[in-house]
Amino acid sequence: MTALITRYGALGVFLLMVPESACIPVPSEVTLLFSGLAVHQGWLSLPLAILAATAGNVVGSLLAYALGASGLLARVPVARTALARSEELLERRGTTAVFTARLLPLARTFVSLPAGARRVPLGRFVLLSTAGCAAWAGAFVLMGLLAGASWALVDSIAGRVLLVLGALLLVGSVVGRRRRRRPVGKPL
Repeated sequence: MTALITRYGALGVFLLMVPESACIPVPSEVTLLFSGLAVHQGWLSLPLAILAATAGNVVGSLLAYALGASGLLARVPVARTALARSEELLERRGTTAVFTARLLPLARTFVSLPAGARRVPLGRFVLLSTAGCAAWAGAFVLMGLLAGASWALVDSIAGRVLLVLGALLLVGSVVGRRRRRRPVGKPL
């Protein structure tokens, strides 16, 4: 992955971020932290790194949005269940859930599917996705810039922290859902 950025610079960042938002779990943290190292080394500018990452995320998000809007996923039982859960989040939080999900590991990769399925207005979807993706990219590129040559250590730590955070959010969402469904007065 880092070879793509080393060879193609901002285009490499863009190309790695597209699949990450198109539901192919390419770890954006590695891409962005290495982009920060490239900024630190002086062969990529900070604004260009963030712009390329954000643009790649938005393009990938639009691909996933189109897939969600197509209705194809509703025909796949496993996807139908995942979409139903994500759609509940959109119902509870509204379209701002698109922005919030862009700041959360794993959720950021898949939020476009239910947004497309629910037909979130495209302009609003692009605006919220762009803002969330820019915040995510900016934070990680800056971490990579500040870490400099020790970006691999930061990447390892950040990846673990984000994985734990994502798992905790998933467990919290499942537990919260069970509590909401449990009739009052019935034991667990």
